[in-house]
Amino acid sequence: MYYKLYELNHAAIAPVRAFADAMRFTYVNPANPLSNTPMGRAMNAGFEVFERSTRRYGKPDFGIETTELETGPVAVEENVVWSKPFCDLIHFKRDLPKDHKPQSKILIVAPMSGHYATLLRGTVETLLPNAEIYITDWTDARIVPKNAGSFDLDDYVDYLIDMFNTLGPDTHVMAVCQPSVPVLAAVALMESRKEKNIPRSMTLMGGPIDTRVNPTAVNELAELKPLSWFKDNVIMTVPWPLKGVGRRVYPGFLQLSGFMSMNLDKHMEAQQGFFLNLVKGDGETAEKHTDFYDEYLAVMDLTEEFYLQTVDTVFIKHSLPKGEMMHRGELIDTTAIKKCALLTVEGENDDISGVGQTEAAQTICPNIPKDKRKHYVQPNVGHYGVFNGSRFRSEISPMILDFIGNLDKKSA
Repeated sequence: MYYKLYELNHAAIAPVRAFADAMRFTYVNPANPLSNTPMGRAMNAGFEVFERSTRRYGKPDFGIETTELETGPVAVEENVVWSKPFCDLIHFKRDLPKDHKPQSKILIVAPMSGHYATLLRGTVETLLPNAEIYITDWTDARIVPKNAGSFDLDDYVDYLIDMFNTLGPDTHVMAVCQPSVPVLAAVALMESRKEKNIPRSMTLMGGPIDTRVNPTAVNELAELKPLSWFKDNVIMTVPWPLKGVGRRVYPGFLQLSGFMSMNLDKHMEAQQGFFLNLVKGDGETAEKHTDFYDEYLAVMDLTEEFYLQTVDTVFIKHSLPKGEMMHRGELIDTTAIKKCALLTVEGENDDISGVGQTEAAQTICPNIPKDKRKHYVQPNVGHYGVFNGSRFRSEISPMILDFIGNLDKKSA
């Protein structure tokens, strides 16, 4: 019912939003004598803030067309090299010179937690000059037809194992936030089964391996409510005419309301600042605002089964660090991991995955040799800064590339 009301409200306000957009262009038209007056700029700013506040933000593009090598810029092309109903695997193929030395192969596993994989655009751009980059592009559940089947945490792990087998044993996997648990589980299963295409290393970044350690407000909320509460209050049915009609999901608009409420004051101040910058004509600052919110406000639905299984396994039962997590009846034994190297990265000010939660992977993987493991805490960054921003570019990414580069040299 609530999902239908959301869609109805969005459709009902569409004409008003179109009117606001038209009026905005009226007030920026040089032929309008009011366009360059304080009143004209204020009207333009007001209409733009209204239009942007009421629009639905679609899936953004990566938009990475070139990257800079030591020898100069080269073209980049996005290719889908593996595909299933709930995910595409994208390869950022670079037009490399024939004599270019081979570089490390990195599979970035983007979080399936509301935002699209394009949230990691900066991560990809930073690593692309120095590595062969692949990324998981998860599909919005509301556009996946119901007859495509279900998708839960077990399916997520199966998808990862299939990707590892597709890319081969020289792959380095990097899990950003939420996928740290399924990535660790997938590697443990492959090591237990003595499979051939075990990744050469896994880098876990700001992930909830053990949320009992230094719990955050997000972790505490999950533990306060029984699983039935989440099912009754946040799971809804996708309405017609969306492709996924009938599928039970955790809607993106509900997730977004949760994201916004965590820092509502900051978002309100940002909107006010955006309005004032438009009035002042500070286009550069306003553009930074729109770039951020175009990405931040674009959200996707998660399947009911994936969301509830993740909440139960990761945040309520803490199954992985307790050694009790199962995958289709098979116990996930992290002590079996011996070949795959481990790098854990945390942010000192992370308020999503507290300091120590990702480092817990080092404890539950005791049989990885000391020369193939490392833990790093980045000072003065929060959750987002672990995988993006100036400190990621200047300090974290060089450390990651050095870690995996040394492993590649040893195996050569």
